[in-house]
Amino acid sequence: MDNTVLVTKNFCIFACIEFNLLKQIIMKAKQYFFAVDLGATSGRTILGTLDGERIELEEVTRFPNNLIEQGGHFYWDIYALYFEIIRGLKSVAQRKVEITSIGIDTWGVDFVFIGDDEAILRNPRAYRDPVTFDAMDDYLANVVSRKDVYDVTGIQFMNFNSLFQLYAMQREGNSAFRNAQDVLFMPDALSWMLTGKKVCEYTIASTSQMLDPRTGDLDERLLKSVGMTRSKFGKMVNPGMQIGCLTEEVQRMTGLGPVPVIAVAGHDTGSAVAAVPAKDEHFAYLSSGTWSLMGIETKEAIINDQSYELDFTNEGGIEGTTRFLKNICGMWLLERCRKEWTDAPDDYSVLIADAVKVPAFQSLINPDDAMFANPANMQDAIRDYCRQTNQHVPENYAEITRCIFDSLALRYKQVFNYLVEMASFPIETLHIIGGGSRNAVLNQFTANATGTVVLAGPTEGTALGNIMVQAKSSGIVSDIWDMRRIIANSLDLKRFEPQDKEEWDAAFSKYLSIVK
Repeated sequence: MDNTVLVTKNFCIFACIEFNLLKQIIMKAKQYFFAVDLGATSGRTILGTLDGERIELEEVTRFPNNLIEQGGHFYWDIYALYFEIIRGLKSVAQRKVEITSIGIDTWGVDFVFIGDDEAILRNPRAYRDPVTFDAMDDYLANVVSRKDVYDVTGIQFMNFNSLFQLYAMQREGNSAFRNAQDVLFMPDALSWMLTGKKVCEYTIASTSQMLDPRTGDLDERLLKSVGMTRSKFGKMVNPGMQIGCLTEEVQRMTGLGPVPVIAVAGHDTGSAVAAVPAKDEHFAYLSSGTWSLMGIETKEAIINDQSYELDFTNEGGIEGTTRFLKNICGMWLLERCRKEWTDAPDDYSVLIADAVKVPAFQSLINPDDAMFANPANMQDAIRDYCRQTNQHVPENYAEITRCIFDSLALRYKQVFNYLVEMASFPIETLHIIGGGSRNAVLNQFTANATGTVVLAGPTEGTALGNIMVQAKSSGIVSDIWDMRRIIANSLDLKRFEPQDKEEWDAAFSKYLSIVK
């Protein structure tokens, strides 16, 4: 062998060994990451500690995210959110913790207008603003057809999607809209306030119903249809990219140095799915909370007649993946009932124990029926549904709770079956993440209904996904499967095996006959 080739080969071997040794040294040292996790009702700042093969989370601050109603419109207080991020960073700095980086995730679709003087043009509108109530139907009837929009974006139709918000603002002659030099989605706007750098992070942009997953960019035709151009949106970046470092102003306010801010999966569900502790791609996930999101992770978007008819959505994930999913009404039903009940136990475990004593499947509902979207009284709506479908009408809190649990599990089976039909791989496991993963009874019902092994956990998926993308950006972990392996090492997952197949199959047949 030529000596030059031999030397080169040996150098590569030694370099590889040195890199792996360096990675092991880094992995053994504690690394700290700062996550900002903002929901539509509250927010948190979290310190994540990666110590070897395990990750731990510590809540630094918690605060409300208040809607502001003024002049018939609803706004988010972006300055209050910025203040809370600064407060969390100051708290970490005072503890002399040296954080490696910062990442921000938020709810989807909402955005901020920036003027040509680099100032925010009023607080951003909230997706609950009534101006969007008729905007979607108006747009689809008069601008671009429903099928054409779906064929481009693969996103399910909701009146508050960014496309329809922008259309509503254009239609009303909104002054901030007219004078916008830049448009930044919520996590990107907050990252800009910290760094002075404007980007358009892929996962949050994918919630807008303006992004084409095939090209990986915002669609010019849809932008033009609402009076926008691509130049108004920042450079498209993927999760794991560095946006910039804290400005001198933020460094002075917090006591930190030029800490990097990383574009994580800016959409909170994107971060949550990144934290699913799966061992391979043969899984489905259920993000369970007030609302449920059930889906699979795919390499390509699934946009066809079946996904259109069933109103499935294709949202961006990390490492070029797509989150193919469907929104399902979740524990919203029970949360509303608990606010209405005067005789139900406050202890959640007692409530569930009472519900389990009720005969199964005597009352079933479609949780996604329009009558449960926001009724004046949820108990009455459930009773009315059962009365109209000639079923036993639940009489008390225990019967209503059992009705909700049975119905959710069967609705999960219905959507799970759609996923099985459309997935290009066998689905062997259902991972339940989020707050609902603590509900052992509903987890078991879901395993029974779907006939699939359920693994429950983590409850803090969004924060874990946020932090692990930062860890990947810093070189501590190599890819999504390395991330998921470490998360699985850090958790005590609960396993639920399917039971009572014949009974649940018969219940599903009854459910289908009712919801049709």
